[in-house]
Amino acid sequence: MTQINTLLFLLLFSLSSLSYAQIFYSKSEALELAFGKVQLENLSLFPEEADMVKIQQLAKTKLESGLFTFYVGKDGGKILGYAAIESENVRTKPETVMIVLTPEGELRNVYLLAFHEPPEYMPPERWFESLLKHPLTDLDFSKGVDGISGATLSTHSALNSVRKVMAVYQVMVKK
Repeated sequence: MTQINTLLFLLLFSLSSLSYAQIFYSKSEALELAFGKVQLENLSLFPEEADMVKIQQLAKTKLESGLFTFYVGKDGGKILGYAAIESENVRTKPETVMIVLTPEGELRNVYLLAFHEPPEYMPPERWFESLLKHPLTDLDFSKGVDGISGATLSTHSALNSVRKVMAVYQVMVKK
């Protein structure tokens, strides 16, 4: 009987940890949310070492890859904006956000696409909205970005992703 109880406990425990995972938007749904039903192009960027150094300095975080992809929304050849999807571990599980920039590189939207940590650690939508229209240099907790009690790690993770996307835009796209 004890083995059955142990197996039942392990099964319930594994199911409870899966219940944290929340996926809000697929990639295609997210890109449609960002730009509507328009032409999308992939802009694959391969930063050289000097670019990596500049991006990491501006973003105040490390680039994990030598490949970066922007999705460019276009309507009739006119660029509507740029979007990038970033995933970063909060504690032990990922948070995935889509960062949308204007054609000029300003932060237009941040969408939470998936969150696999417990829901009480999830930053609220109004926190993401508070980041909009801030220049990259002001996206810092020491410069007026509010922290969220109980969501400290997830807000740090999201802010790192936003800064990284904006820094890549400034170094490699803006020119």
